[in-house]
Amino acid sequence: MALTARAALVALCGVLLVFVAPLGGLMVLFVEGLLLLGIVFDLMLAGSVRALHVSRYGDTARQLDESVSVGVVVVNNGTRAVRGVVRDAWPPSARVKPARQRLQVPAGERRRLPAALQPTQRKELVADRVTVRSVGPLGLAARQGSHVATWRVRVLPAFPSRDKLPEKLAKLQLLDGRTAARVRGEGTEFDSLREYVEGDDARSIDWRATARRSTVVVRTWRPERDRRLLLVLDTGRTSAARVGDGTRLDVAIDAALLLGALAAKAGDHVSVLSADARTHGLSVEAASAENTLPALLRSMAGLHPQLVETDAHAMAATVLRRSRQRTLLVLFTSLDEAVIHEGLLPVLPSLTARHLVVVAAVADPVVAAMTHHLDDAREIYDAAAAAETLAATRRVSALLRRLGVVVVSTLPADFAGAVADSYLNLKAAGRL
Repeated sequence: MALTARAALVALCGVLLVFVAPLGGLMVLFVEGLLLLGIVFDLMLAGSVRALHVSRYGDTARQLDESVSVGVVVVNNGTRAVRGVVRDAWPPSARVKPARQRLQVPAGERRRLPAALQPTQRKELVADRVTVRSVGPLGLAARQGSHVATWRVRVLPAFPSRDKLPEKLAKLQLLDGRTAARVRGEGTEFDSLREYVEGDDARSIDWRATARRSTVVVRTWRPERDRRLLLVLDTGRTSAARVGDGTRLDVAIDAALLLGALAAKAGDHVSVLSADARTHGLSVEAASAENTLPALLRSMAGLHPQLVETDAHAMAATVLRRSRQRTLLVLFTSLDEAVIHEGLLPVLPSLTARHLVVVAAVADPVVAAMTHHLDDAREIYDAAAAAETLAATRRVSALLRRLGVVVVSTLPADFAGAVADSYLNLKAAGRL
């Protein structure tokens, strides 16, 4: 049972009536009796909550930056109409709208109550109970009860760089030989012969074929397919740092999704690891290139920063154990001097000896902006500290490049595109 706001208002009016005409205390009994009769009348004639059957419908998975469509279906199996309010309880991070909806369902009929979620976190959202309040005809009291109707929505990572995918695919098609252009680099595969045109590399001339024809003939090449990519996401303490509107890990996941989707379209095999105190292999099972992106989204949905140091030795051991063939290893981490010198550098020779290593680290836009503000002593001090941080990053990048590592470091807005471009450049050069 639940009393409504109208019951409280009627009680307040009764108190005023008692003050105006107390009648020796009889007015109190009269008002209380009248209100009690109204409440009993409402409870007797209100539609039965127990006779309702409540179920749910809607999406079961959506990306973080998308709206989730869900809803409740209420079936009235009772003999009286149910008029009242339905409250669909979701976790606060789901941001359900509307959380409460008015309900009026005659006997033997059903009603659908749609709603929308705007999740704020990557997690599995679980809704368990739906509470229905059936109000009586006078609106003074209501029957109330909850129905178990479990529903789960898996919130997948956001993919803001999705709009860059068509541009990168166009570049890939150019490399892959689906346009008139061809590339040549070490490790590329022979494709076909065609007549020489101005601008072609003289090294591509096929002299034997030219001797058999009356025109100069060149060989065309296409990048090798079925290469292997291993994406390693550092989920240690440095991944929790805020960069822009999200964490460093959020930006890395976005870049990994773009790179993984692009590599799958190129016919390469993509696998994913997460590394913190322990290294975990993430399942990326896709029957086709079109299914790789959904598989990557599902595999990365549960990744969150862990406030622990990343064990680089365990990461390197897992990489070497899982990847026997030459692989493009893309490590999403930080270029912090301590992290690189104490963690990555000791294990780097064993990785570069067998694999092509790319270190991708998103730059902090706040640090970059601090170098441009010199209005007072505090800002000058901040600018000096930021300049020292950027200088340390450049030193670490130069050191890694001398060791044969490809380094990608840029601001969050350009990070995913820069990582994808580095992959395309390596593919064009025949280094994969």
